[in-house]
Parts: sequence; C-alpha cells; structure tokens
Amino acid sequence: MKLDPFYLIVDSSDWIERLVPLGVKLVQLRIKDASDEVLRKEIAASKSACEKHGCQLVVNDYWQLAIELDCDFVHLGQEDLADADVAAIRKAGLKLGVSTHDGEELETALSVEPDYIALGPVYPTILKEMKWAPQGVEKVGRWKRQIGELPLVAIGGLNPERLPGVFENGADIAAVVTDITRNADPEARTREWIVATDPWR
Repeated sequence: MKLDPFYLIVDSSDWIERLVPLGVKLVQLRIKDASDEVLRKEIAASKSACEKHGCQLVVNDYWQLAIELDCDFVHLGQEDLADADVAAIRKAGLKLGVSTHDGEELETALSVEPDYIALGPVYPTILKEMKWAPQGVEKVGRWKRQIGELPLVAIGGLNPERLPGVFENGADIAAVVTDITRNADPEARTREWIVATDPWR
C-alpha cells in the first residue's frame, strides 16, 4: 500500500475542508471528547471533502463509527487498540494504523498486522504531555529495519526543515499537527509541506 509522504492530522472537518483542497492526499481526523452526534457530523463532512479531492481519510479512535459511516481507514493508539475489536475492523475491510513509542508497543502493534506503524515523538512536541522522551531519527532507522516493508510514519515536532532527517533514516511518511495548525498562515505552510515532501512522493 502506497500512502502519501505528507500526513496531515487535524481536529475538525473545518480544517479538512480548508486544507485538503490545496493538495493534501492523506489526512487524519483526530477529535477528542465529542458527542456521538458531533462525531458523526464531523466524520461525514470530512469523508465528503476527502472523496471530492482524492484524499485518504483516516479516522482516529472511533472505529465503530468509521465502520458505520463506511470509512476505510482507522488509526488506534495503544489504549484504543486494547479495547478495539480488530476482527470487526478487518471484517469491515478497514485499513489500520497503530501508534507506538517503545519496543513492547511495537510488538503489540505488529501482532494485529497493521497497514502502517507510527513512531513518535521523534522530536520534542508541544501538542500534548508525553511520558516518552523524544525518540530521535536513529530510532526511526531501527524501527524501519524491524518492520521492513510496512510503511513507517514519523510524528512529533516535525517541520519541513527536519524532513530529510526522518526520511533518510527510513520513515515513509511524516505526520504533522501543530506546525500547520498553529502557523500564522496554515495554507502557505501546507503548500510548503507538499513541496518539501515531493522528493519522497
């Protein structure tokens, strides 16, 4: 499976409708603590925008809704993975991405035969409190050697200047949140990312 090397992660369909038309081809909708009604609306609107622009939508956490709303890709963190019905996800034909931070989590992730593995935080990140220290690009290389052909997503503290380091160490995909959403001009920054990731496209 070939995924775009630029992986945008946002927390609303508004962001998706705003940035996906610029040429984003891989986006994750990651919403925390919302009602079922809001989630349904957000996922449906995101799916519609992505279909219109040929972008792969990945739904974070809410695998039951992803199945119900006929999405085709879900991303799970380790805690969500422990509670999820992976057999049901697979039976519905959904692809699956899994977050990892250490060797034990990597083993857990590989045991469900995911469609990609995410490793982070590669660099210090302001997005959320992390119990893991920054992993560094060397660990990206070790992870890639361990998982082989499986796509590896690097996440955490990335910006266009740091992309060569993660890609040259084996990452297939670079994920970004705050470098775009907290930028003074998110549209311009998105275009920068698209250009910067082009050598790995």
